[in-house]
Amino acid sequence: MPRLHILCEGQTEETVVREIIAPYFAVGDIHVTWSIHKTKRPAGGCAYKGGLGTWGRLLPEIRLLLRDSSITLLTTLFDYYGLPGDVPGMATRPHGTPYDRVAHVERSMAEAVGDRRFAPHLVLHEIETWVLLGHDALAELTGDDGLAEAMRLIVSTAHGAELVNDGITTAPSKRILNLCPRYRKTSDGPLVISEVGIDDIRKACPHADGWFTMVQAALAR
Repeated sequence: MPRLHILCEGQTEETVVREIIAPYFAVGDIHVTWSIHKTKRPAGGCAYKGGLGTWGRLLPEIRLLLRDSSITLLTTLFDYYGLPGDVPGMATRPHGTPYDRVAHVERSMAEAVGDRRFAPHLVLHEIETWVLLGHDALAELTGDDGLAEAMRLIVSTAHGAELVNDGITTAPSKRILNLCPRYRKTSDGPLVISEVGIDDIRKACPHADGWFTMVQAALAR
């Protein structure tokens, strides 16, 4: 069975992979493993996990994972929003749509690593993009009936969940917190994404769908 390893940005992404993405791929006989990016490795202490530091810290971890020959394909589940400026491709992003820009960064990351088994993925723009699709589920979870319509309006105004932009006050997570200050990223997020389901995420999010399609094609037996 081919093995897909997903390097996650933090605890939320790890939970989404473990509880939602891994079972989805398992149906297609793809074995999924995962780990959280280690941002610091202090001497004599435990590594800090979660969030993204610099490309200089990330690259050695990617290369270390690729030394494991049992990994058929290595990918990532990182937010495009807030990506460090020294990540390959960030400084040379072309003018164009968010899809053009994020694809450029992903290609640049892959080229910088230079291993055909590495196919990075950046969520456009955050993992909360997928949460925005779960307007009814989040409204029910929080007991706020008006939340669902407000979230629908955000997505429709942007012409798609992946096009909700990455401004410091307008990124998906910021919009959700503005509407629902009680929102808890690490617990509420995965619950809502689970309710949405991968199939509906793929239908609504072309960039995410491209990632799932790529993984399935690359690991087809």
